[in-house]
Amino acid sequence: MTHPPARVLITGGQGQVGRALARLLGRTPHEAPGPRELDVTESGTVDAAIGRFAPDVVVHAAALTDTARCEREPELAHRVNAAGAENVARACAAAGARLVAISTNEVFDGERRAPYGEDDATHPLNAYGESKAAGERLVAAAHPGAMIVRTSWVYGAGGANFVAKALAAARSGGPLRMVTDEVASPTCADDLAAAILALVNARAAGGVYHLANDGEASRHEWACEILRLAGIGARVDATTTAELRAAGYAGPRKPPYSALANERARALGVTLRPWREALAAYLQRTRVAADG
Repeated sequence: MTHPPARVLITGGQGQVGRALARLLGRTPHEAPGPRELDVTESGTVDAAIGRFAPDVVVHAAALTDTARCEREPELAHRVNAAGAENVARACAAAGARLVAISTNEVFDGERRAPYGEDDATHPLNAYGESKAAGERLVAAAHPGAMIVRTSWVYGAGGANFVAKALAAARSGGPLRMVTDEVASPTCADDLAAAILALVNARAAGGVYHLANDGEASRHEWACEILRLAGIGARVDATTTAELRAAGYAGPRKPPYSALANERARALGVTLRPWREALAAYLQRTRVAADG
């Protein structure tokens, strides 16, 4: 690390990104509280935590990411993802702490057919995306020097993510059914964490950054690659969002295309490897951990 941060506080520290960051930080003084220890919707609790630990950098990874629940409870989604982010940003600004706030590809509507850059206009389709877009605006207003990092389709240790769900479904028997018309950039939490710390260590300026593993895939393509790498021969049937809805699926709308272009980070020399390579390495690590 070129300029390692002295002290790092990670909100949402028990999530996939939080755990990956904590592993990378190693002996660097850090705290990674979960939602029970640090409720970001309570401004007084946030102020107290930052005042007590006196972090040099705060990585705000706490979020309500269950898109179906966000759709059912949009007020809760806003309280956590927008107002909670603002609480953290205000506390960081008051304490003079640098801030990295994690956001999502779902702030876009998916009407493009080329990877989204940091300056592209946001237009979320669902309550989760709306709450995260609102959080971006509130963070930028409360802490103009904050880095807002958008990522997509994150998977990592300790999470109920797409990779884990696809493997569990395949091992339970029966074919999987995955859409071909939802495309984004699958991203390994370990790679995302390393890129975040690289931006922090480079003392990158505030603003929006896209950090996702290179390339893009549909849900169907991603599932096929997961099972191929895992050596599981289960069938993966291709379908479309329209076909699922006609069959009764009533989940939140998703952007049909939301791959991210890592333009600003790349200009600083911060890149992420191709998604297939990252997925292969992740599955190998989890297999070795399970066997060990």
